[in-house]
Amino acid sequence: MTSEIWIYGYSLLTIGVFVFALQIGKYWRSLVFNAFVLSVIALVVILLCADLPYEQYIRGNAPLNHLLPLGIVALALPLYEQLAQIRKQWREILFITTTASLFSMLTGGILAVILGATPDIAATLLSKSVTMPIAMAMTENMGGVPAIAAIGVMLAGLQGSIFGYVILKKCHIRYRESIGLSIGAVSHVLGTAAMMQQDTKIGTYSSLALVLCGIVSSLFAPMVFKLVYFLF
Repeated sequence: MTSEIWIYGYSLLTIGVFVFALQIGKYWRSLVFNAFVLSVIALVVILLCADLPYEQYIRGNAPLNHLLPLGIVALALPLYEQLAQIRKQWREILFITTTASLFSMLTGGILAVILGATPDIAATLLSKSVTMPIAMAMTENMGGVPAIAAIGVMLAGLQGSIFGYVILKKCHIRYRESIGLSIGAVSHVLGTAAMMQQDTKIGTYSSLALVLCGIVSSLFAPMVFKLVYFLF
């Protein structure tokens, strides 16, 4: 019983590392090494150096996993704050997120087929730019591999959270709405979290794109999958 209680110390470890990473981020102010990236690096080093089983670490973080839905609900607050402007731009927002979702799925599926991937892997890659729960459900429904989908989602999120803002600035994209929609459409939660630290308005539009792209992708993924194999 005692060991079962102590295993939840891993949750405290995760929280402690993340708080420490946030403090470093305030002084470092680097998009490349943001709080999430620093936390991942630190936790990997700790687990390897202390020879701690990853399965045990995951079990110990169960309380934090149960809080994830609350974190998603919390994204509604900045959306509410920008609601008036979003209402004025809803047509443009819907067009951008729909186009981004379809383009992301098509490029992932076409590239997979060209490289000789099997249908299950091609189905898996369609969901690379959708938030994790939706991506895994989509992949399973299309006969893909949810575990690989999870890795693809994490990589897409990491790349967007590290390089997305920098690349868009280098391309002279100045409108915060455009930056937010771009990041949220391809880098989902991780990109949105990074943008929230950078600028609340960018983070708001990123969270909006995250939600809309998830809905669009879940609706059109089966049709896109069939279209890719029809064309190729």
